[in-house]
Amino acid sequence: MTASLPTSKMANAIRALAMDAVQKANSGHPGMPMGMAEIAVALWARHYRHNPANPSWSNRDRFVLSNGHGSMLHYALLHLAGYDLSMEEIKNFRQLHSKTPGHPEVDITPGIETTTGPLGQGISNAVGMALAEKLLAAEFNQPGFNVVDHHTYVFVGDGCLMEGISHEVCSLAGTLRLSKLVVLYDDNGISIDGHVTGWFQDDTPKRFEAYGWNVIPAVDGHDVAAVDAAIAQARGSDKPTLICCKTVIGKGAPNMQGTDKVHGAALGDKEIAATRAALDWPHAPFEIPAEVYAAWDAKATGAAREEEWNALFKAYAERYPQQAAELSRRLKGELPGNFQQAVENYIAACLEKKETIATRKASQNAIQALAPVLPEFLGGSADLTGSNLTNWKECVAVRADQAGNHINYGVREFGMSAVMNGIALHGGYIPFGATFLTFSDYSRNALRMAALMKTRSIFVFTHDSIGLGEDGPTHQSVEHVSSLRLIPNLDNWRPCDTVESAVAWVSAVERKDGPSTLIFSRQNLPYQERNAAQVADIRRGGYVLKDAPNARAILIATGSEIELAVKAADELAQQGVPVRVVSMPSTDVFDRQDAAYKASVLTKGVPRVAIEAGVTAFWHKYVGLDGAVIGIDSFGESAPAGVLFKHFGFTTEKVVAAVKQVTAQ
Repeated sequence: MTASLPTSKMANAIRALAMDAVQKANSGHPGMPMGMAEIAVALWARHYRHNPANPSWSNRDRFVLSNGHGSMLHYALLHLAGYDLSMEEIKNFRQLHSKTPGHPEVDITPGIETTTGPLGQGISNAVGMALAEKLLAAEFNQPGFNVVDHHTYVFVGDGCLMEGISHEVCSLAGTLRLSKLVVLYDDNGISIDGHVTGWFQDDTPKRFEAYGWNVIPAVDGHDVAAVDAAIAQARGSDKPTLICCKTVIGKGAPNMQGTDKVHGAALGDKEIAATRAALDWPHAPFEIPAEVYAAWDAKATGAAREEEWNALFKAYAERYPQQAAELSRRLKGELPGNFQQAVENYIAACLEKKETIATRKASQNAIQALAPVLPEFLGGSADLTGSNLTNWKECVAVRADQAGNHINYGVREFGMSAVMNGIALHGGYIPFGATFLTFSDYSRNALRMAALMKTRSIFVFTHDSIGLGEDGPTHQSVEHVSSLRLIPNLDNWRPCDTVESAVAWVSAVERKDGPSTLIFSRQNLPYQERNAAQVADIRRGGYVLKDAPNARAILIATGSEIELAVKAADELAQQGVPVRVVSMPSTDVFDRQDAAYKASVLTKGVPRVAIEAGVTAFWHKYVGLDGAVIGIDSFGESAPAGVLFKHFGFTTEKVVAAVKQVTAQ
């Protein structure tokens, strides 16, 4: 980028594109892009290291627009800097199948690092990105070879900082001293409801100082030189930095700037004309002068920076060939060559040991078996490591002054989940984190964002039902498994024993097109006998675990209720009623199988009974209106697990009675 053009013209190009695109769409948020234009100039023209010709260059800086409603700011920057984002796409802002959707979406628009819009999650993803950079740098950099060396820059607004998740993640970022995280706060004092002083009077600088951040207060957000200097200061800090930029929302719109009217609606033709005059911007809508394009063009600079890094990495590979190959593999998301052999060995061991243990312990055993061949594993737990069992013998805790592979997230379930998404988006690690299943509610929107973004995030949820026992209904998950199954592109696994737990873990690790939840029991569950074909079919989400010739009914169960289904099948067999038992650890995966396979498992015309210690409504998609579901449609009670299962009717007798009822119809 050249410095010959006045920065005011560079900033006004952003303003013009933002107001014109929003006006054409008659939808959007022009205020933030117009208010943060000079901040964008300072960062993108003077500090941001990227290559428009290769948005996936591994050592690029990351830029996250956490206040994603102002998406036209990012689209304008990408277009002006030379990314593959044409003016036609700018004109198609918020239109069907355009590369300029209402909020930034990863994998839709080149140069977008994460999907933002749900406020607070962008900054949370950025914390994950900065953490991934710090850990990879500690693991792979060598003296004279800083092959992992980039910053994460974030734009945030008042809304991001009002959301509670910002507290969770910014506290963690300060504790871990993520010094390459630089956040620029758009302090314009306006949200949709008007001036925020009526509901947001936090002393934001002191808040972030308390987190352990470097804080640069009271920067004029419309002074490019001042913002430039603040960013330079931030880059020299040994802490994450918050730069507080005082701005006027909708800057340049003479009759609407500084008000909520410019926040989330088109300016209108009259105000746009007045804005053009006030900015001395005589150009037609969507017209950018050549000298402005030339000033913004980052293609040559970006290519040179990447070429310089490529030379560094080539020298690094010659000096440290094993480390270079390993880093390249992990950044590509490829699994190591010895992964499959490790999987086969571990599953064979499970088949041999035939252990009766809690599936949370089976999960830990699987982690222990896979971790030695998966250095990209980055585990963690939201303060429940001893209960969730997501640690392993060789794991090392991540600390501010210590790189490792296990993160103590603290009691921050939502923050943990969004940070994991950022780690996955950054690349180099496969993150997993855990809490009790009932607290998946806290993580809910981050789980949805993981599914929307197709991140390789693995969410471990233990203590999966009323089987949790004495902690009572506040902690006993009833509706959670079914509700998670409603999220598109989220694979949910609820295994019944050590073998299914192993397959669930392997499936989650191998999956590259979306996240998975692994849902485990607190209580011990018995090992189930299988042949090789049945073991192979676990990967298909549902399979015949126990069959009988001329079965008169099909029992479908998951997790801890498989034991009950098998016992009921044995009892029914003694009474002359043959039944098939289907284990369905992942309904999501099963539903993706071809029709022939599904019909081979759930034979048409044979009545069905589903058994799961949760709400019943979900299961009617498999049993129909004439089938039966044994579940629980109330909250739990405080009592030992065995007492609760009997109290709520999870008994052999009830299953036998249900089968007799559906077969008598």
